Amino acid sequence: MRALLKALLLPLLLAMLHVPSPASAEEIVLGLSQAEVSITTNFDGSEILVYGAVKRESAIPPGPELEVVLTIAGPSRPVMVRRKEKRFGIWLNTDAVEVDRAPSFYAVVTSGPIHEVLKRIEDLRHKISIPRAIRSVGAPMNISDSPSFTEALIRIRTRAGLYQVVEDGVKVDEQTLFRAAVRLPAALTEGEYATRIFLTRRGNVVAQYETTIDVRKVGLERWLFNLSRENALLYGLMSLALAIAAGWGASAIFGMLRR
Repeated sequence: MRALLKALLLPLLLAMLHVPSPASAEEIVLGLSQAEVSITTNFDGSEILVYGAVKRESAIPPGPELEVVLTIAGPSRPVMVRRKEKRFGIWLNTDAVEVDRAPSFYAVVTSGPIHEVLKRIEDLRHKISIPRAIRSVGAPMNISDSPSFTEALIRIRTRAGLYQVVEDGVKVDEQTLFRAAVRLPAALTEGEYATRIFLTRRGNVVAQYETTIDVRKVGLERWLFNLSRENALLYGLMSLALAIAAGWGASAIFGMLRR
């Protein structure tokens, strides 16, 4: 009887004595200068200011200083990467590899050298660096150097300003306040841009926060975009008419100048 009573009361006592584990010692409070970006006909890019603070229940923990890593990723889509080779004096497309998923825009901004503020295992876990953000798992059997196609994609989009790595771009004050500016290029894809903030110590992620920036076409740009998708014939006729009008106008101007 006594053994049975112990068996019944023990789980109850353990539940009463259990103290729930504390929440994360450091949490992120984030702000954006703008949560929406409007693409108009004269859109030439935009700058997003990301700022925030670290919320703590107690004093700053002793040890290594806090580091911050920021990422902004545009919509991901498959991308066909082709290799060109010169044959018989002509550049031809030869091999091709489809990258399963690559963000249309990707920026990594850190408070220090990325290899110091982020461990490789954390990069693998959270897919923070540009190579980790791209997914390419399959390639034709006749292509032995498939990773070079992913490297070429990164190189091309980096030159276009679509992929960015800005070390020392996050300013951290008193291990509590941080801010960073990210330049968005003119050639943006519509959609939600995933924004992530990571706090790290000794390269380990101790806290993270996620939000989104909405990028949309508006005004005439939006109307033309919808027209090209919903009524391709009318869009083509309008484009042809504009081209004819522009050609006729240029010819008339040159004729007047000759006189």
